[in-house]
Amino acid sequence: MAADIVNLRQFRKQKARNEKEKQAEQNRLSYGRTKTEKNLTSALNQKAEKALDQGRLEKGEDADGKD
Repeated sequence: MAADIVNLRQFRKQKARNEKEKQAEQNRLSYGRTKTEKNLTSALNQKAEKALDQGRLEKGEDADGKD
């Protein structure tokens, strides 16, 4: 009856990986954004960019309208 040989270095690394994954999952739950929140942010950014582009002056235009 021989016991399975366990490499302690590999065991420690696997344990560390599992703990990191556990922490990552907790962070995803705490700090992650829902799809709705992401869509809202995207829509607001597009609206702001559109408003900025509408106020842009074209090159070559002077105050009196002559080129």
